[in-house]
Amino acid sequence: MADTYGHVNLVSSFGFTARWRHQVVAELPLASARTVVDLMSGMGELWRSLSPQLSSSTTVVGIDLSPEMVKRARRDWPFPIEVQVGDVLTWNPASLCADVIVSSFGLKTFDHAQQRQLAHKVAQLLRPGGSYSFIEISVPPFRPLRAVYMFYLKRLIPLIGRLFLGNPENYRLLGVYTEAFGDARHFANCLREAGLEAAAVSYFFGCATGVRGVRSPTNS
Repeated sequence: MADTYGHVNLVSSFGFTARWRHQVVAELPLASARTVVDLMSGMGELWRSLSPQLSSSTTVVGIDLSPEMVKRARRDWPFPIEVQVGDVLTWNPASLCADVIVSSFGLKTFDHAQQRQLAHKVAQLLRPGGSYSFIEISVPPFRPLRAVYMFYLKRLIPLIGRLFLGNPENYRLLGVYTEAFGDARHFANCLREAGLEAAAVSYFFGCATGVRGVRSPTNS
């Protein structure tokens, strides 16, 4: 999907994914951050939203499971980029302490047990007093909107994928993963269990949901 993912994502979401990426990093203390970690970083789509707020001395560390996505990630930003191929659940970077952790549209591929693992990984990577923010497309709670939105995700986006890719199967998984994921409430609970403050966030009537919070300065 790497060849077409960026185009399909932007076109099929009518630009909402770009807007949501801006919103998910809004109000984070990025100007003072020394290290920002982007989990499930893909091709670095979130870095455009980070860029206006980061100093040239801030290092952004990305990790993604897909070698092709990592290879295609843009590197010419006004801040240092370190991007790695790896499974975030088993990732143990030596001496990495993040001031801010961000992630966009990677949560839906994790089941409940994996979300619990991920929450503990966030708590492990984040320094005391650090902040985090996640976002994921979700199943809206309002039934009429839910019916239209899920039809679009499960039936129409694969057709858009066929136009760009010639094969709709990969894009059909978007609806499958989203339906199984539901929304970010379970992950928010997992983060609280891991000792982090967590506030649920809803975007555009629940078409996307997220969670943001901090690790308490006294939390060791």
